[in-house]
Amino acid sequence: MEAKKSKISEIVKAGRRKTSSASVRLRKGTGQVRVNGRAIEEYFPLELQRKEILFPLIKVSDPAHYDLIIRVKGGGIEAQASAARLALARALVGEEEERRADFKSEGLLTRDPRKKERKKYGRAGARKSFQFSKR
Repeated sequence: MEAKKSKISEIVKAGRRKTSSASVRLRKGTGQVRVNGRAIEEYFPLELQRKEILFPLIKVSDPAHYDLIIRVKGGGIEAQASAARLALARALVGEEEERRADFKSEGLLTRDPRKKERKKYGRAGARKSFQFSKR
């Protein structure tokens, strides 16, 4: 019996940055991008943020070949955009494993580990001290 090559109709991957998390559903389609049920232009008003999110898709092929459903929560708008970019890159690698080397060299598959440092007792912030008075 001959083994069939199965095409996955939908790929779901997650990405995180700071306290934000994003989930991307990638499927063949007409280029529609929805973020939390709204159009990407409505959710991410800045062109720079939209370019950051769609960069892995533009690098690989024409964005009009895929539909994206993105769910983001937590953190700020910039961290959400970075989390969505990581999730999209992971989804594209999940679709075709040969893309891993290109994405890795571009740094698209690296999760940014930086988080806010906690405030310590006896200090004004994480590292800042209270004003020192000699007298």
